[in-house]
Amino acid sequence: MGYVFEPERLHEIAQGAVGLGADEMIAAVERGLVAAYPDDVHTDQRWIWSLFGGTTGMMKVYHASIREYLTVFGSALGTNGFSGRYPLTIHDTVLVGEMSCYSTDRPLERIAYRPGDHACLDLLRVKGWALAPGTWMLEYGRGFMPASLPGALAGALTSAFDPLTVADTLAVYGRLTLRSLVGRRAG
Repeated sequence: MGYVFEPERLHEIAQGAVGLGADEMIAAVERGLVAAYPDDVHTDQRWIWSLFGGTTGMMKVYHASIREYLTVFGSALGTNGFSGRYPLTIHDTVLVGEMSCYSTDRPLERIAYRPGDHACLDLLRVKGWALAPGTWMLEYGRGFMPASLPGALAGALTSAFDPLTVADTLAVYGRLTLRSLVGRRAG
């Protein structure tokens, strides 16, 4: 069983939205995703909070399954924190703003990603990262998604103590994962 999404194609779609105003940028990403993956992208989801690794942002989830997720993620105010270590590979393309990172193999170096740039966090790797205010990116994760849920929900459960964010996240993930399972079986 292969993967639905190709990181290179997602990068192309994201690059097509770079330089547009905020609403048009999101609309362009959604149009590109639906055109490329009409049966697997769901634009009917609402924005939800994402609190993980000390960061605070918002995300709109377009796809979730046992093996993949696809979101637009960012923060109007900026944020920074720890990536977490997951059995996933995560691809980010910056749509607007700037993401900065550093890692154990380059601890003294700030690596900056600007609009149109692609960043990849490899399987089981970690980094410190920051988003400048007003940064948004298309994010794609590939691997065993259920193993990432504890880390993705920990901030909402502990530091923020926000059970509604946990419920929102689980509801969206569950609903889209069911859609992906039903869609695959029907196809």
